[in-house]
Amino acid sequence: MINMRVIKAKNAIMTLVIIAFLIMLIIKIFLLGKDKIKDLSFIPVIEDTIISTSGNSLKEFKSIDRDNTEQILSSELQMSKYIKSNETEKITYENTIQIQNQTQVATISTEEAQTGLQTEVVSGGNINAKYTNEYNGVQIKNESKYELTQEMLIPDIELENKKDIIIYHTHTCESYTQSTGFEYTPSGNFRTTDLNFSVVRVGRELKDRLTNYGFNVIHDETYHDYPAYSGSYNRSLTSIKNDLAAYPNTQIVIDLHRDAVGEAGAYAPTVKIGDDYVAQIMFVIGTDGGGLTHSQWIQNLKYAIKIVEKGNELYPGLFKPIMVRNSRYNQHVAKAATIMEIGATGNTMDQCLNSMKYVSKVMDEALNK
Repeated sequence: MINMRVIKAKNAIMTLVIIAFLIMLIIKIFLLGKDKIKDLSFIPVIEDTIISTSGNSLKEFKSIDRDNTEQILSSELQMSKYIKSNETEKITYENTIQIQNQTQVATISTEEAQTGLQTEVVSGGNINAKYTNEYNGVQIKNESKYELTQEMLIPDIELENKKDIIIYHTHTCESYTQSTGFEYTPSGNFRTTDLNFSVVRVGRELKDRLTNYGFNVIHDETYHDYPAYSGSYNRSLTSIKNDLAAYPNTQIVIDLHRDAVGEAGAYAPTVKIGDDYVAQIMFVIGTDGGGLTHSQWIQNLKYAIKIVEKGNELYPGLFKPIMVRNSRYNQHVAKAATIMEIGATGNTMDQCLNSMKYVSKVMDEALNK
């Protein structure tokens, strides 16, 4: 037979425990004061970890400068959820961010690139060197379904806004051959989630260099290929659309990559400019050949030809032939949207940072002079 008195006693004890806990909780909150009420970390909860941006916008969160980044390198952030706010919309993102412990990050001289220097291709110039079309020394390798006419190649593009630039990275974790001062912990084959040693570091250098020439540069450091590589372009399209919503007059958009050719690491397309060893650069231009709408791909191509034409004048060999392909690569978003592939797996970070020294000079000459 069930002893009802025992059960009632147990229920009464449980009720008293709950009441005591609630009283302690109220006292705890009162003692903390109203400024601490929002901090309920002393209460055990089961939920996903939410990384706070401490009131900063996502743009500020993504654009942490180099010094601030080095100060937070002791933490590892896993599967964070954060909110992006701008004047037009509020979108919830789910990102995985892993920032690994690192020591002092090596730097490159910030002196401005000089012209009139002797240049020569010294390594890896034979891969992707074939081309199908040429305009005034600019070589184009056409892999699209379209026939390129000379009229398409004339770089007569007129940009209404030459000062504002957005840089982002569809393949954020692409990295290079390690070298002294640029050692890192790989997260895959020539990949790292540490933004100090991926193409993001190269993007930071390009931003700094272009800013010194008077450009206004937004650098989006959002992860798009981690933890999943598949779907990178869909995720980066979301990012660049929101960046353009915040800066709607921007026409120059750079998706900065490293060449995926030669994943074994041997391929290192390099040009020597003066005393600097510099990773070669390749523009990749998408079309609507794959079936996706892209009405201004010819404008994208004309812009790339304009930059390479000036590059050939100042630093012959800095640029490889422009690749034209059927895939759109999100380049429908702007009049001068391109992929810029900086070096390949065999290149080192210092060679790629040197590239930014010279390509920024080329862009300044092509757009501002």
